[in-house]
Amino acid sequence: MMKKLILFDLDGVLFNTKKNMERAWNDVKKEFGINIDFKFYFKLIGIPFNQILKKLHVDKNKKKIKLFYKKKSIIYNKLIKIYPNVKTTLKYLRKKNYEIGVVTSKDKFRTTKLIKQYKLKFSVVICPSKKLRGKPFPDPINKALNFLKVNQYNAFYVGDTIYDFLAAKRSFVKFIYASYGYGKLKKQRLLNIKKFSDLKKHF
Repeated sequence: MMKKLILFDLDGVLFNTKKNMERAWNDVKKEFGINIDFKFYFKLIGIPFNQILKKLHVDKNKKKIKLFYKKKSIIYNKLIKIYPNVKTTLKYLRKKNYEIGVVTSKDKFRTTKLIKQYKLKFSVVICPSKKLRGKPFPDPINKALNFLKVNQYNAFYVGDTIYDFLAAKRSFVKFIYASYGYGKLKKQRLLNIKKFSDLKKHF
């Protein structure tokens, strides 16, 4: 039997992390004297943190900012909420013999912490690394496919931003748009879910 795989973005798909990110970013602004509103940061969610800083033209103290943001995000962990029916839907997909995994731009430490906190089980978890170009490049999705030895035509990626869409397209995997998330995609003919449990209608 050919392996079938469903990969998920983390922020805006499995977890609502917006309040956590906003609090952490506002602390960054105060600490480093950055006059960039959260709404501009939020528009870039989906790509690695370093790339967000680059697009925002934050050129100084990037390593310190990244570490400070990470620490604040951990402190405000209680503001992160798992979306309704995530655990039951993931269990349903596993029973349907789908491999399930995560491809995210969130760092490994915070990703692992959330997965363990909510006792989620995945066959593969891909986070940013120096060896991989981040989304919208296809590298993270391709790594997941190679790790599990799954053909790209038997794989799906569930995401909520244009960066997720582009990464899926460039990996030749089918894209599922989580319209309840953070992005606003106007692409036509996208397979669309309005809530996480809608995945049961398609698998």
